Amino acid sequence: MQTSYTSSREVQVHRLHPLVLLGVPLVAVFLQAYLPLLVPAFAILDLPLLVTIFFAVARRNPIGGLLTGGIIGLLQDSLTNKLIGLYGIAKTVIGYLASSIGVKVDVENPGSRFLMTFAFYILHRLIYQLVARGLANQTMQLRWHHDLLLGAVINAVLAIPLFAMLDRFKRPA
Repeated sequence: MQTSYTSSREVQVHRLHPLVLLGVPLVAVFLQAYLPLLVPAFAILDLPLLVTIFFAVARRNPIGGLLTGGIIGLLQDSLTNKLIGLYGIAKTVIGYLASSIGVKVDVENPGSRFLMTFAFYILHRLIYQLVARGLANQTMQLRWHHDLLLGAVINAVLAIPLFAMLDRFKRPA
C-alpha cells in the first residue's frame, strides 16, 4: 500500500456549470476584442488568457486544460485580424501547463495565483512570438521593460479578484 503525502485540498478537482464554461470564455473573448477599441489602454489585458488559466487550474486535468486553452485561443483568433491559430497554439500550451501545475501547487492562494499568472503571461507572449515568427514568418518586437513586464503585472493583479469572483461558480467534482 502506497501512502500519499498530498493534501486533499491540493488535489481537489472542481466542476463548473456548463453555462459558466461556455459563457465566461465568450464574454472574455468579446471584451478582449472590443474593449481596446473603446479604450486603447485595455489592450494590455488578456482576459481570455486569465480565463484559460482559471479553468485549467480549477479542473486540474491536463487534457481538459489543453482543450480549453485551444478552444478559447481559436475563438480569440477568430475575432482578431491576426492569423488563425496563433492564440490557439499559445493558449493550448498554457492550458496544459496550468492544469498540470494545478495538481502540484496550491492554486487557491492569492500569492500563488499572482505568481502563476505573471509567469504564464510572459510564457504566453513568448510562445505567441515564437509561433508567429517560426510558423507565420511575422516579426514583432517585445519591449521587455514596458509591454511584457507591465502586462504581466497588470494581468496578475487583475487575476486575483477575477479568480476570486469565478471561484463562486466552482463545485466539488
